[in-house]
Amino acid sequence: MGLSLLAACDFPLRESLKPQARPAGLIPPKAEAVAPMPSAESRALSAYYTKLEAHLLAQGLLRRDGGGPDTTFRALDLARNFETIAFYDEHAGGELSRSAQAISRFHPWRGAVRFSTHFGASVPMAQRKQDEAAVAGFADRLARVTRHPIAAVERNGNFHVLFMSADDNQDLTDTVRRLWPDFPASRLQTLTELPRDIYCLVHTNTPSAPAGRERAIAIIRAEHPPLMRLSCIHEELAQGLGLSNDSPMARPSIFNDDEEFATLTSHDELLLQMLYDPRLTSGMTLEEARPKIKHIAADLTGENGS
Repeated sequence: MGLSLLAACDFPLRESLKPQARPAGLIPPKAEAVAPMPSAESRALSAYYTKLEAHLLAQGLLRRDGGGPDTTFRALDLARNFETIAFYDEHAGGELSRSAQAISRFHPWRGAVRFSTHFGASVPMAQRKQDEAAVAGFADRLARVTRHPIAAVERNGNFHVLFMSADDNQDLTDTVRRLWPDFPASRLQTLTELPRDIYCLVHTNTPSAPAGRERAIAIIRAEHPPLMRLSCIHEELAQGLGLSNDSPMARPSIFNDDEEFATLTSHDELLLQMLYDPRLTSGMTLEEARPKIKHIAADLTGENGS
């Protein structure tokens, strides 16, 4: 009987109102991908580099002041440092030894430089955003200093900056193979087996590449604390442009293994200006370039009358 009474009733259906748009602050944010828990190896590297950075800072190293009254240099110093840094290769033949140096022809980029960033799955989103901003800001600075077309891009890059941890070796291998299919296999294996004292490195094809076909890949350890990652960005991106060596005589400079400076200095900006000075052309030997180097260094330091 109860069923028949319900069936006899005619209940009109209530028409739902169209919901109003919710204020942006009330819309739940999209869930960001959570980085996996780092392995014991990666945690140990993070702890080591954090202690190392603190140790260097306590000694007054990893400076960011660009140099000062305690780091004066003259045209002869600048010319000598440029010769050593631009005409020698720190990792000649793919070797990671600090003493591996071979004379090289002058090899700045002739085509535009387009930096793009890539991250391993282990890298947290906040760290990715920080590193992307650092690469973009440094690209702007490099463009101003060199007056060469340099920019950070989201796609179609030719200078790839890879932030990878010890847990990202497969990501690293897959990314390099995708970005640079003919990357030397022996060097690719080396990238996944870096010793702890190699903080970051860059590989380029600029000594042999035709104009506009230059490519580079920089590897930066994701385990580094922020200042050491920034230091790697400055050194590897600048070295990848053609300043491919370090020198113990260069001061104030990031192209020196003493870790005194973390970021690009006033001296280094002059090296970059020399690197893209139109008086020097790609393929020059050191003997061909040396007289011009001396004149350019004197012009930049204001000693051209001495």
